[in-house]
Amino acid sequence: MKSWRAGRLSRLGSSIFAEVAEWKRRAAANGLDVIDLSIGSPDLPPSAAVRETLSRAALREDAYGYPGSKGTPGFLGEAAEWLAFRFGVRLDPERELVSLMGSQDGLGHLALALCDPGDVALLPDPGYPVYAAGLALAGVEPHLMPLRAANGYLPDFDAIPDEVWQRTKCMLLNYPSNPLSAVADLAFFERAVAAAKRHGVLIVHDLAYSEMAFDGYRPPSILQVAGAVDTAVEFHSLSKSFNLAGARIGFLAGNREAVAAMRELKANIDYGVFLPVQEAGIAALREDRLGTGPKVGPLYERRRDVLVEALGEQGWDIGRPKATMFLWAKLPEMAWELAEPWNSRRIAREMLERAGVAVIPGDAFGAEGEGYVRIALVESEARLRASAARIGAFIRGE
Repeated sequence: MKSWRAGRLSRLGSSIFAEVAEWKRRAAANGLDVIDLSIGSPDLPPSAAVRETLSRAALREDAYGYPGSKGTPGFLGEAAEWLAFRFGVRLDPERELVSLMGSQDGLGHLALALCDPGDVALLPDPGYPVYAAGLALAGVEPHLMPLRAANGYLPDFDAIPDEVWQRTKCMLLNYPSNPLSAVADLAFFERAVAAAKRHGVLIVHDLAYSEMAFDGYRPPSILQVAGAVDTAVEFHSLSKSFNLAGARIGFLAGNREAVAAMRELKANIDYGVFLPVQEAGIAALREDRLGTGPKVGPLYERRRDVLVEALGEQGWDIGRPKATMFLWAKLPEMAWELAEPWNSRRIAREMLERAGVAVIPGDAFGAEGEGYVRIALVESEARLRASAARIGAFIRGE
């Protein structure tokens, strides 16, 4: 009997998100009020002006043709203006930017555009699962860079063997990071660019959380480093920064050859972002430049403070990250035991089934994630406080 399922699907990474969705379904079926802190999906809409722009554009009769895969001049031009405003980075929208159906679209396809089967790519561990999935689709071999608290969750470039560097085509970085909520300064990116140039490697930087920063911290762009455009590209997403997650829009910026390769691939596999969504993206970026739109950073900073404080009162001490919509939490000391030892997946499952609070186990993001869970700040402050109370009772075995 022939199988109608490609073997490569088994190499796409963790199925934990589908698994957690099933846990949530069963918990709800059992009558639990589930507080869902598992998926990083914003719970608020974009601004009224952005929604109005989208609505007006969707009513136009001329809005329903194929939009073209590279992005409209209006959207790419506004994205270039925003990069200059936000980071002081000036790029050519015609040659150094391409629109995406969200950054995940680009992250999942970039290896197909850049690499050949047998090439090597350097990946963070823990890291967002689509990084490894994109490599698996392209037949690219991952070499994992362990990210550990002792090194500030930064990779050690000197620990990568020369033989690996010689075979490496690209290196994935992500700061502020998902799931770690770790941050990096411009000095780190200067070291990364120097290492990449030394070994002829393209840096792929995922900057999806650039606007979700706290305590006065402002995440830099790798493209701020002098000469970085010669060896780096950067993903930007409007999903989290402007609450446009369902609209699916983002862009890739940087090295001309790599951007051209992505454009060439996308010209063969899709027809681009719906034109009204690009109009909404223009409105969101322009609002941010003009200072007339809402900022997401203060909202998530308050939520971070509320949940960290509430969990601390329950005996689970978690550090306060400087960015993202996540807490990366070392497993709590449990006051009761199961037949088998606690690990990240077991705690996540039992917490949902017994307390009705959904989180993602850290091993979903790589072997280095064992011993942690990721908690998304995607509920109201009242619901976050309620989740902490439930988690405290769960830890104590009540």
